[in-house]
Amino acid sequence: MDRIKAKLALADGRVFTGYSFTGPGEAWGEICFNTAMSGYQEVLTDPSYSGQIVTMTYPHVGNYGINDQDAESASIRVEGFILRAYHPRPSNWRSRRSLADYLKNAGILGLTDVDTRALTRHLRTQGALMGLMSTLDLDDDRLVERIRQKPDLDGRDLVQPVTCRQPYFWRPGPDGGRPDDHPAAIDDWRRSNDRLRVVALDYGIKYNILRRLTEVGTAVLVLPGDAAAEDVMAYEPDGVFLSNGPGDPAAVTYAQETVRNLLGVRPIFGICLGHQILGLAMGGRTYKLKFGHRGVNQPVKDLQTGRIEITSQNHGYAVDIDSLSGRGVQLTHINLSDRTLEGMAGDGFFSVQYHPEASPGPHDAAYLFDRFVAAMKA
Repeated sequence: MDRIKAKLALADGRVFTGYSFTGPGEAWGEICFNTAMSGYQEVLTDPSYSGQIVTMTYPHVGNYGINDQDAESASIRVEGFILRAYHPRPSNWRSRRSLADYLKNAGILGLTDVDTRALTRHLRTQGALMGLMSTLDLDDDRLVERIRQKPDLDGRDLVQPVTCRQPYFWRPGPDGGRPDDHPAAIDDWRRSNDRLRVVALDYGIKYNILRRLTEVGTAVLVLPGDAAAEDVMAYEPDGVFLSNGPGDPAAVTYAQETVRNLLGVRPIFGICLGHQILGLAMGGRTYKLKFGHRGVNQPVKDLQTGRIEITSQNHGYAVDIDSLSGRGVQLTHINLSDRTLEGMAGDGFFSVQYHPEASPGPHDAAYLFDRFVAAMKA
């Protein structure tokens, strides 16, 4: 493995040193951390990470390589990847290539030998920060000045770069399924008479959500995130799904308008960004968390049953609980770490902030897909 000296400069002036394991280059974005012990391939390909550089808190990464089944989208979505210790020799029967090759082929810069514990503690104290990682410029002061001139992600619509450009049918298969955007595939979706037909609005949807929806007996047609309500209803679906995605939900105004016009028309289920957009469509507000929730160990309480779920999460914004008061919204789930809103429901809709489809991750919340099916049947 080639090791090239690198620097990571944060907008508040803090600088970390390390080495690139993917060759020379630069990358900038919002620095965040993920506390999962595995699942780095899913993290890399999750569209919700668009615009962000991800730090893994688990120290050893790369040991099981990269396979052909675990991607959550068609390409790597992170801006950069930061590790404590990269493992260059993967050992797993499913592995097809190394993490270094995977990142290098996509032109993504990966750093190792960074003090990720110190970096994570710094982000938890200071909050989310923009960062610049580079092997080409190692001058601390110059790097800090350069990242301070970059725009942050607040108020930016990050859905447009990751949403699909045309409708597609999620075609089931032994490998978990695949997107099919051939015009004939839309007809196949319409003819899925033995299944409930779902239209999913793609704000940055993960493949495993589509797999889970298919597993519980639905046929899924995915539409671009800027589809209007009349575009959705033209397909006469049994239900509407609002997907996860990146960035500030308040910036995705067209999605709010679409969801507002769909409320009460068809059963709606939202996850992550879809949950936040639903909250805004109901007249609520969203706000940015200090450093977000990213990992597979977030405790959530179901306020209806009293049951505690260990959940997988990836978000930097939340819906303001107080802003939903008097709007016909029932609060259903709450985060036990910081008391933020994790779920809500109302007449014809429900949503959660966390990821019930997550793989790897706990399966405590898988019942939510069955709840969606029951709502459509009812």
